Amino acid sequence: MTKLDIDEILLKVKHIEVLPNVITEVIKISKDPDATIADMEQIVLTDQALTTKVLRLANSAYYGYARRISTISNATILLGFDTIKSIAFASTMSKFLSGSFKGYALNKNDLWIQSQTCGIICRYLAQKTGAYNPEEAYIAGLLKDIGKTILNEYMIDEYKTVFSLVIEKNYSFSEAEKSVFGFSHPEIGAKVVEKWNLPAQLVDAIEFHHNPEESSFEDKSLLSIVHIADAMTMMMGIGLGIDGLTYSLSGTALDVLNIDVIMFKTIISDIADLIKDESIYMLDVID
Repeated sequence: MTKLDIDEILLKVKHIEVLPNVITEVIKISKDPDATIADMEQIVLTDQALTTKVLRLANSAYYGYARRISTISNATILLGFDTIKSIAFASTMSKFLSGSFKGYALNKNDLWIQSQTCGIICRYLAQKTGAYNPEEAYIAGLLKDIGKTILNEYMIDEYKTVFSLVIEKNYSFSEAEKSVFGFSHPEIGAKVVEKWNLPAQLVDAIEFHHNPEESSFEDKSLLSIVHIADAMTMMMGIGLGIDGLTYSLSGTALDVLNIDVIMFKTIISDIADLIKDESIYMLDVID
């Protein structure tokens, strides 16, 4: 097939051309040292779906608070601005990621569950290693495969060609995508988050999360977190699709975070407990 033009494709994708206003405002408040709990509450309450999801997640076993949280102000006090920002991203991204993506052999909600799981593991890895802000790491994991939502329609027609390169020529999945289309889903995902004016380190983590050795970014801590979290998600059999079957774990990423075999096994065990609570996936409140 003729190689695709990544910028032309992005111009056609109106549904994620810009971040929703509520997300932009939440980001702004979370960065403002003078912002108050009331400021955050006022923004969240402008979006009914977001309000529902913030309260739902705040009361999930994942966050582990003993008493019920019934107001956005209480949720903000207990969780903090950064976590509210993460939940706002989750609320918005659930709409984009919860469909079926036949080009990647992902059924309805598969990509959402995989992305949310990866985000949660990223948060845990950031906390465990102290290598990065946990909520920023969560957002990177959540967004890592946003490019699949765009490339999916082209994959439907070309997945056999892509997969034959993986099987017959031992290409990585991203290499096969690039050979067929001219770019891969991580690259198009990076372009999207770059358009959203999200941090350069997050853009880098999305673009190179399959192949961290190829990144020229000096600080590879976030990239390593996303790569390892993605690999762990695949190892647990969550949202494998057709590309998860070919995932390889980078020793470089493990070295960056100082994760050895024993620590790796411990993390996998801890993660299995973390994601038991189905309410973290918000499947019954996705619009």
